[in-house]
Amino acid sequence: MQTKWTPLALGWEAARANALPALIIQAFMLALLPAYYTSDTAFSALSQFAELKRTHGVLFVIAASVAAGALIPELFLVLFFQRGRPSLRNLRNLAFTVPVWGFDGTLVDLFDAAEGHTSWLAAKICVDQFGYNPLFAAPFGVLTYEWKNSGISLQPIRDLFTWKHYRDKIIPTLFATWAVWIPLMAIIYSLPLALQFPLFGLALTFWVLLLTYMTNRFAGKIQADAPLALATAEVK
Repeated sequence: MQTKWTPLALGWEAARANALPALIIQAFMLALLPAYYTSDTAFSALSQFAELKRTHGVLFVIAASVAAGALIPELFLVLFFQRGRPSLRNLRNLAFTVPVWGFDGTLVDLFDAAEGHTSWLAAKICVDQFGYNPLFAAPFGVLTYEWKNSGISLQPIRDLFTWKHYRDKIIPTLFATWAVWIPLMAIIYSLPLALQFPLFGLALTFWVLLLTYMTNRFAGKIQADAPLALATAEVK
């Protein structure tokens, strides 16, 4: 299927298609902020998350990344796009997304550690969004989902280093990435450490919903503004 889109239009389309789960995620994010400052229980629980990350390091990062990038998006798929009816397709999806987001979370944590000496927020955002993302994160994210959508074909790997692929798929993904992550990173990195990781996890869940939609559109598996966008996100 030959489809014409613009980066901004595709990002907006993805957001609209996933509006309901996105609103739930945003509500959780907003609820965490006052709860952290007003509730002793919430403060204690969030502080324990920060302590778990400090004491367990990469193992906790992998577990949290798998939960945010694989398990919660799949739960949303079942609840909102499959009418609460799980199937073997969901297990096939998880067989793909669990290792992908576990690996991605590890890379992000290592990258953050490498940036740790940088105290200037704007510098961190610029390096992440205009260095790491265009050169690795966006191409890697699109490649892995295209690999799944093509039935584990080698064609996405052959296309990876062509300008047409970068122009038609990576650049739209980058526009959506910047729209989501630049404002969120500015907010998250300005908050206490205990709030940063859970908010980052919720933001990752939202991002996975958008990335899944966009890569399914690239593959021609769904039409524009499809109300059941994620229901086609399966491993063949």
